[in-house]
Amino acid sequence: MELLEERIRRDGIVKEGNILKVDSFLNHQMDVELFTQMGKEFKRLFGDRPINKILTIEASGIGIAVITAQEFHVPVVFAKKAKSVNLEGEMYMTKIESFTHKRSYDVIVAKKFLSSEDHVLIIDDFLANGCAVNGLIDLIQSAGASVEGVGIAIEKGFQPGGQLIRDKGIDVESLAIIESMDARSGEIVFRKS
Repeated sequence: MELLEERIRRDGIVKEGNILKVDSFLNHQMDVELFTQMGKEFKRLFGDRPINKILTIEASGIGIAVITAQEFHVPVVFAKKAKSVNLEGEMYMTKIESFTHKRSYDVIVAKKFLSSEDHVLIIDDFLANGCAVNGLIDLIQSAGASVEGVGIAIEKGFQPGGQLIRDKGIDVESLAIIESMDARSGEIVFRKS
């Protein structure tokens, strides 16, 4: 998606340790107009599937998931990273490791929001090593639901996550795939479609 690639080139900041900072438009301050275009693109890519739920993980994927859900006219479920007092009933739970935060989380979804009747599209902001997406796949499979695909805003193509998930036979569509980035020069190279 050229619009997203242009925005990453203009406002993205490459940091040491393969970190791409896009907080000015994607995962701290959100550009809703850009998200609207991303949601339309996910609808174009996955619109032929019987999707009845969108699943993401808190917190950075929620904005993109909500806008995408508007295009599909379906609800969004987000996996929570902590159990709170207002969560009731049985839960699906899995463990994920965050690339950005360098720690593991138990993530949970209430069983009443995910069932074997569901055809789920996973939406997230980043795909690096694939831990978060694999955790969401695990939650969907625990519910007996179907994974209809994975929509990612930015994939770090030089890290193994995308290939690991594709090797499972799951359709992954990333709007921007970064082949390489250099913290010293700030250069970002995108995969050619």
